[in-house]
Amino acid sequence: YFSLSLLQIMDVDEKNQVLTTNIWLQMSWTDHYLQWNVSEYPGVKTVRFPDGQIWKPDILLYNSADERFDATFHTNVLVNSSGHCQYLPPGIFKSSCYIDVRWFPFDVQHCKLKFGSWSYGGWSLDLQMQEADISGYIPNGEWDLVGIPGKRSEKFYECCKEPYPDVTFTVTMRRRTLYYGLNLLIPCVLISALALLVFLLPADSGEKISLGITVLLSLTVFMLLVAEIMPATSDSVPLIAQYFASTMIIVGLSVVVTVIVLQYHHHDPEGGKMPKWGTLKNSFAKWSHHHKRCGNLMLEA
Repeated sequence: YFSLSLLQIMDVDEKNQVLTTNIWLQMSWTDHYLQWNVSEYPGVKTVRFPDGQIWKPDILLYNSADERFDATFHTNVLVNSSGHCQYLPPGIFKSSCYIDVRWFPFDVQHCKLKFGSWSYGGWSLDLQMQEADISGYIPNGEWDLVGIPGKRSEKFYECCKEPYPDVTFTVTMRRRTLYYGLNLLIPCVLISALALLVFLLPADSGEKISLGITVLLSLTVFMLLVAEIMPATSDSVPLIAQYFASTMIIVGLSVVVTVIVLQYHHHDPEGGKMPKWGTLKNSFAKWSHHHKRCGNLMLEA
């Protein structure tokens, strides 16, 4: 039998898409070669063997993202008189997990932990699953644990007729939004609302363009914060990043419109001094019109 005890969700690395957990594995099997008669050995109920001296199943995490691949601490194997063996290795497991950040920071993530034997097939090692234990779980400040359901499945390969069983536990967790709401969402909404004040400021104040550019720079800073947290992928773009981009476009257009409004507001109704290129253009137009008129009169004559 195989199961696990989840103690803590240590880290969820959205950028590298790696889940780090503190887990105790639970493996139990029966070895008839390790049985003994209690009457012949009175007082000996349990014997502890180093894991390298007796046989034990080579259960590994298939989707491991750790450099060592096997991240467990090798402990002793407990054996009783009936040959029942129990192996409880603890470890810090790093597993690859696809992080869907579309609904950030209101997202729910499903990370799978797939365990199985590395060299034994289903005919040699019948891997059976037991429900995961979360009684000793330590709460995480950023994530709420929703559940950790397990599923046993079998896979067949072209090389062999025997099945290869594996056990997959899905760690389902929901992100806590209080931190991101206070430090990201509320400031962003307030800054976006300030963009409306650009059109309420009097034109003579001289701060219409300054306010628009300040709002634009503030939104850029918040967008950089989101980009620093999120993975560099184009599979799913967070809705909050789309909101930032749309707001930046609107604020940018409002700055352009403000410039046009100020241009018309400060325009001299009596006309100002014409630039040199304008004078030359008018002179050329008058000369061309006069030359064309003289030509027409000569043709009529």
